[in-house]
Amino acid sequence: MAGFASEPLVCERFHSRHDPHWLLEFLPSPLCLACAIETLKEDGVSLIRKKHVVSCLRDVLTQHATRVIPLLFQNERICAYFIATLFGILQIVEDSSILDLLMEVLVQLVVELKLERYLHYLLDECQKELCKIGTTRNSLPVFILLGKLADAIPLFADTLVTEHSNLIEHLAAGLIYPSERIKAAVCYLYGKLYAVPSAAKQLTIHFKDKLNSLVLTTLKDAQTMELQLNSVGLLKQLLKYDNFVLVIMSFTGKAADSASPDLFEGDSLLPLILKKLLLSRDEILQVASTQCMAAILVHSPAKYAPAFIHADIPEFLFECLFCMSESLIWSVYCCLLLLTEEQLFFSKCHTVYGIEPFIKSVKETLHLNNIELQKQGLLLFTEILKKQPEEIKLFTNIATFKDAVSVLMEAVKCPVIEVASEAVKAVTAILRKDHVSFPPIQYGQLQKLIETILMRCNDLPLAPFSKRVMDHQGGRCNNRAISQQAQFLQSALESFRNACSLAVQYQKDPLAQKNTFTAPNSENIDTLKRFSEFLLWISDSLCIPLVMKYSERAVRPGIMEVFISALSILFSVMPDMHKRLAIKMASSSFIQLNLELKAKFCSGQSNAALNQACSSFLHSMCLSLHLSSEKMVVSSKQKQEISELLWKTLPLLNFSALESLRLLSETPDPLCLNETLRNQQYSLLFLFYLAFSHEDRIVPEADLFSAISSFLLSVEDQGDCPPPYIVKAILYLLAICQHKSKVLDLACLSAIRKILDVISDLSLVYVHHPLLLKFFLQYPDLMGRFGHSILQLWFSYEDFSQNEYEDAATRGSVDFSDSSINFNSLICLLKANPSAILVLLDLVCFGTNEVAQKVLISLKNFLRIAEDIHVCDLLRSQFLQILQQLLVENNSNISQVSQNVPLLLNLLFLVQLRYATEQELDNTGFRLLRLVINLCGKCNPTDTDILQPSLNFLYWSLQQTIPSSQQIVVVLLLSNKSLIELLEKVLYCTWMATSFSEPVFSSSIESLICSAWLLTASLLTQQNIYNTEVHHMISLDVDKVFNAAAYRKKSILFFEGLFAITDCYWMF
Repeated sequence: MAGFASEPLVCERFHSRHDPHWLLEFLPSPLCLACAIETLKEDGVSLIRKKHVVSCLRDVLTQHATRVIPLLFQNERICAYFIATLFGILQIVEDSSILDLLMEVLVQLVVELKLERYLHYLLDECQKELCKIGTTRNSLPVFILLGKLADAIPLFADTLVTEHSNLIEHLAAGLIYPSERIKAAVCYLYGKLYAVPSAAKQLTIHFKDKLNSLVLTTLKDAQTMELQLNSVGLLKQLLKYDNFVLVIMSFTGKAADSASPDLFEGDSLLPLILKKLLLSRDEILQVASTQCMAAILVHSPAKYAPAFIHADIPEFLFECLFCMSESLIWSVYCCLLLLTEEQLFFSKCHTVYGIEPFIKSVKETLHLNNIELQKQGLLLFTEILKKQPEEIKLFTNIATFKDAVSVLMEAVKCPVIEVASEAVKAVTAILRKDHVSFPPIQYGQLQKLIETILMRCNDLPLAPFSKRVMDHQGGRCNNRAISQQAQFLQSALESFRNACSLAVQYQKDPLAQKNTFTAPNSENIDTLKRFSEFLLWISDSLCIPLVMKYSERAVRPGIMEVFISALSILFSVMPDMHKRLAIKMASSSFIQLNLELKAKFCSGQSNAALNQACSSFLHSMCLSLHLSSEKMVVSSKQKQEISELLWKTLPLLNFSALESLRLLSETPDPLCLNETLRNQQYSLLFLFYLAFSHEDRIVPEADLFSAISSFLLSVEDQGDCPPPYIVKAILYLLAICQHKSKVLDLACLSAIRKILDVISDLSLVYVHHPLLLKFFLQYPDLMGRFGHSILQLWFSYEDFSQNEYEDAATRGSVDFSDSSINFNSLICLLKANPSAILVLLDLVCFGTNEVAQKVLISLKNFLRIAEDIHVCDLLRSQFLQILQQLLVENNSNISQVSQNVPLLLNLLFLVQLRYATEQELDNTGFRLLRLVINLCGKCNPTDTDILQPSLNFLYWSLQQTIPSSQQIVVVLLLSNKSLIELLEKVLYCTWMATSFSEPVFSSSIESLICSAWLLTASLLTQQNIYNTEVHHMISLDVDKVFNAAAYRKKSILFFEGLFAITDCYWMF
């Protein structure tokens, strides 16, 4: 045979017989397809030449298929002959390079011809060849060809198992043959078949009967890398199907290898095989092994995980984390994540063994540029922390715990929010008592964790938010960013909540209160108290502002549920601070916030967790506020009643402000025994009371006033009797809302009277507020019946000194302290309601000494600024009765006289001063004058508190009385021997101090002496005018008088009295 010419590529011996259309002249070197086929068929042609021809055919089919294939289509016989020739050569050639070319051309022909009959023809030929082959050794090319056909033709697997199923039996035989190349080819083909679900279903029986044991045995005994990889590849395909996994994991291998030393009775063979691959130290095999484990576990961790755990595979998985292969680390993470579904994984302490390499692995991944790997590691960390049993400590030493905290803080600071979000979830899981309870407890580390999370959350830029639904790419990205931020914030709040729970749990642990490992004379910052203070501080400075800032853009029930529940726990973090915390939150409108959340998201049965969180928060805060607002100790019974009322009703109060007012105005059905509606109304009133008392105006005042009026009528109509704490709420709310509402009608006032009449102690319903006092003063019916008790309660609650009120009266509206505000309010109320003064004077008689003193001090300051002279007339008549009663009660014994008498006398003197003109001495004035004279006569010079205002009153009575009545006053004064003797004693004190270098008398005695001289001088003058009879004479030594004058040069009052006496030069 002549060789191939350089051009064209034809066989001269055969070419003349061939039709010219088989010559491919368009090629750079024309090729005759018929010559090529004849050359391949010829026995005498060398393998090198045949290889060249096959190579040329491959190139032609690859590069010019559109022009060559139509030629072959024109003659099906030639096509079949061509395929048969190539397949026949495949059986006789042993050179692997030629075999690969032949298989490639065959596959190209079948694929490009796109006719099933050629595929069936080829499969039939494969079947015939496998049947006539004497030994399996010669079947390798057929198996390889079938594998390549499976790669190239999508429907190959279905075609093979449905129409050429006899071939499958030969595949199973191939796995028994010792040649690992044949086994590798068969495994590869099996893998392609089982990759197609429909084909796998057809092969189910074949798998159970023959393939299961063969695959596992093959994998177990495989030595070459090719067979190991192909058998693992087949295994991975089989593990996609649950029924196959069940069969594989049930195979123990005893029948196949009863002498295997690695197997125990009932053990599954596959975990041991995969364990062997894991120990191979070959990264590819290790990845494949872990992928197979994950493929099994994903079907049912509870069913299959124990087999791997009993084989101690988790231990070796953790060991694999020391590598630097990202694919292997990912596979190990996935496998371990599935193992965490089984409790045995933790109870056998695999996590305790592997936590250190795992933490190091997570730390290393944070330095890689593989976000998914970082997320997977942190997700696994979270699951381990969450599911680790409390009785088995995960961290066996502080160093490991600190490493874990360090890794988490680094992950939280990661700029990729997805990674940071996973880290925050892990932080939430690590904040568990059994994880952090080391002696000493690392409160400082926990504090850093919480602060890092909230700071990271605070640093997140708020994505622009739009309520419009955006379907373009930018809109989707924006919504995704908003969702990520929301999830991050929620996870951060969960971490904060867990930290608060930790602080509460440690309160019951004496060893956790203060760490013992502290140097002498040094302060330990790692204490529970410091940690609790930090939580309160961070909640106020970061946590609450963060949520409020985010809620301005979008309110998410999940976030608010975690947030509110965390705040509920805060009440227990520092028990001695819960009242201050409740007041601060109430003043920041948290009652209104919770009610709005419940109304918006919790209607019906929706968002039960948020409803429960809000209800629990309101319950804790309301109880704390109630306790903090009470001056007296709240009884345990009342506290229990309020607690039960709130627990029953708060979950049901999911109404808007308008709906709440409507509910408050409803009247329960008298025939219905269910008290739900009335209890809800009580609860609403209690909430409104606490909110309004802390400036949280939940509803408009006028609307609330109207609703409460309707409620009062309903209560009266039903004959109900609200508990005292609800009556207190009603009175306070009416008082607060009165200024924006109409006056109460008679029916409502009647209802209030009936309710108050039932209450024996009005202190149970009293709230110390000026508007409540004004409310009672505004309605005469209420004032007449309850004014005495209300005013007594007002003064019993007031805490002030005389000097404070005198300062308040002087400053007027400049001072904004509570005492000044209350005093100014009281003054305004007294001006508007003079009749209330009578009640005040009644308190002087019948009230406690403390209350009486406060009343007198208040009246004293009121008289200093009062301008209504009729008030003075009213007071004078009452003063007489009060003085008489006080003196009678003490049997006129000065030593036993009430301390309120001096104040009363001061008031009497102030009343006298209010009269600008001379007055006639009426019957009241006469009796008052005589009473004061008799009182003075029973005093000693040392009773300055009584004598000072009394002498001032007597002196002013002389000066302010008209001439026709003045003589009576003089007679009364001079006829009282005890009074004149008292004056003599006081005047005698004038020169007692002149013999000493320094004064021996207090300023009060000095003032009394001056008042005595003034009164004496006035008496001398008036006695001279009226020539009144004198019953007792006072002797004065002129020298001593002038010496005293020289001694008291600065006393103006003393000189006035002295000069008056000198001018008269009168001697009694």
